[in-house]
Amino acid sequence: MKIGFDNDKYLKMQSEHIRERINQFGNKLYMEFGGKLFDDYHASRVLPGFAPDSKLRMLMQLSDQAEIVIVISAGDIEKNKVRGDLGITYATDVLRLIDVFKDRGLYVGSVAITQYSGQRAADAFKQRLNDLGIKVYTLYNIEGYPSNIPLIVSDEGYGKNEYIETTRPLVVITAPGPGSGKMAACLSQLYHEHKRGIPAGYAKFETFPIWNIPLKHPVNLAYEAATADLNDVNMIDPFHLEAYGKTTVNYNRDVEIFPVLNEIFTQIYGESPYKSPTDMGVNMAGNCIIDDEACQEASRQEIIRRYYNAMAARKTGRSSESEVFKLELLMKQAGVTVHDRKVVDAALSYAEETGGPAAALELDNGKMILGKTSDLLGALSAVLLNSLKELAGIDRHYHVISPAAIEPIQLLKTEYLGSYNPRLHTDEVLIALSTTAASDKAALKALEQLSKLSGCQAHTSVMLSEVDIKIFKRLGIQLTMEPRYENDHIYH
Repeated sequence: MKIGFDNDKYLKMQSEHIRERINQFGNKLYMEFGGKLFDDYHASRVLPGFAPDSKLRMLMQLSDQAEIVIVISAGDIEKNKVRGDLGITYATDVLRLIDVFKDRGLYVGSVAITQYSGQRAADAFKQRLNDLGIKVYTLYNIEGYPSNIPLIVSDEGYGKNEYIETTRPLVVITAPGPGSGKMAACLSQLYHEHKRGIPAGYAKFETFPIWNIPLKHPVNLAYEAATADLNDVNMIDPFHLEAYGKTTVNYNRDVEIFPVLNEIFTQIYGESPYKSPTDMGVNMAGNCIIDDEACQEASRQEIIRRYYNAMAARKTGRSSESEVFKLELLMKQAGVTVHDRKVVDAALSYAEETGGPAAALELDNGKMILGKTSDLLGALSAVLLNSLKELAGIDRHYHVISPAAIEPIQLLKTEYLGSYNPRLHTDEVLIALSTTAASDKAALKALEQLSKLSGCQAHTSVMLSEVDIKIFKRLGIQLTMEPRYENDHIYH
């Protein structure tokens, strides 16, 4: 994979810029962190060279100044809202985040439950956190938010919220997901700090869209593709253009809410410190792109992958037709079709040739590996084994998994677990390969190639089981699939 982003430069420049912003506001800054603090795989895909944990590593450089407050909406606790990527509730993810931050040496000061209006589940979660020795604060639902500014900026609005006690210059406000109330928590704190005579400021750290590259740059289009389900739209920041005569990129929600924020700032400070939504941001990612074409191509591929993911989700009823239409439009704007993803045509051609489900995987050196469905293996399992053999320099006809390792697994599936499908899934193939590796040097050599698959592209001619999808994701393989089932059953 061609590197297009200087991660070391980013870590240095980003931490320095945040320090400057802290100093700008009298040594107290509330910073809203959008997106993921770690495991930011979208950023690593569209900015090759960006480490998935870059933002977390950047914060670690500020660990002596930073304090983390995790916010969660009472409504999300009540609804048991689930993170789609992890399959756990937002409430459970709060506990996970606390552990991850603490393990990295970062200080988690407290948890804030936002938009509270008496939800019993929120009360129970607060008690659970208290029992664990974690400080919890409550921020209430404000009627007419965010338009009723006189009420919001008053003792009956922000003033009614509990004041979150913090001890460090940089207070990072983060959350399990969007809509948790991060910005409201920041502004509530500004109100309370002002009443106490403490100068404090607000900033927003959002990686995308990148404000200082063109509006229709593929990296920014890929962000629209990633948020197609939210209907976010990138746009020129009109406030920045009017104030400075310079074109910058922001997104619709920040532009739409800025007049309200500006008035809230004015009510709190007497005047607003910002003239545009772009002014509020601290993101330096655009300054660290070192190969623009590499980032453009990576982003175009990401848009195609997002399109395929939406098509598969549409097939299972998890996305809307409008989301698919939006992604089709973004593909046109980026100047790509599905045929620009090499593994697509390779998988479909092999499926037509073999008369059954097939898969294709492109190795880092550009070589295309194919796999077909057989009595023993599914297409994805076959392409996985074939890829490992290719990387290990093993003849493709050599069986790196012995029948003695496969047969017990098939017996377990069909005779004891009631499965009608004796073919091995990818997780079962890896277990069988590991078992064989104990006595077969070739199998061991194949197993040792697994890490080389990270970043490879793959496509299948049919939709896959969740097991196979998750295994390829854990291996770092970027997988897409045709939105069609292997058979015509209506239950899958």
